[in-house]
Amino acid sequence: MAKTPALPPLSDADWPDSIADMRDGFAGALNVYRTMARHPDLLRAWAPLREHIVRHTALGPVRAEMVILRAGHRLGSTYEWTQHVLRARKVGLTDDDIASLRGPVAAMKPEPALFARAVDALIDLSRLDADLRSAIIAEVGEPGLIDLLATVGFYSTLGFLLNTTETPLDDDAAEAIKQAPFTQP
Repeated sequence: MAKTPALPPLSDADWPDSIADMRDGFAGALNVYRTMARHPDLLRAWAPLREHIVRHTALGPVRAEMVILRAGHRLGSTYEWTQHVLRARKVGLTDDDIASLRGPVAAMKPEPALFARAVDALIDLSRLDADLRSAIIAEVGEPGLIDLLATVGFYSTLGFLLNTTETPLDDDAAEAIKQAPFTQP
């Protein structure tokens, strides 16, 4: 039997009228946003940043998924990790590539290692030192650096929300991972 979340995602019947227009879009599609819908003003304010981070990042889809997976791992967010294993596969990362993002930076290929070091520095130190900042800019430019910072901040907030509210994985994601398990160490 599944554990009852501390703050369950809202059902359609409980969805706030003030954000009724958001229910049939991204917000109604994922439990994380159905939980965030308990604070309609925050969810409405969140939407434009989410659009940028998810669809228009200067990191590109593969690098963004590397950053998100490392952040999800470091934050201990099973929800984010599982959702983004599925998304990472869709953008071309292999399960070996994905698994490496849970491991030591020294064992990673150069590009994932660079982004994992950046995520680790942000989570551990709340900043990138000059060398790491320069390396990120050399790889993705200044907009990419700023998008990396915003992505880690964005997914940290989601990780805090998911872990605190005990938001369950979406049924479709649970089924997808059941059909194609992630079995890497």
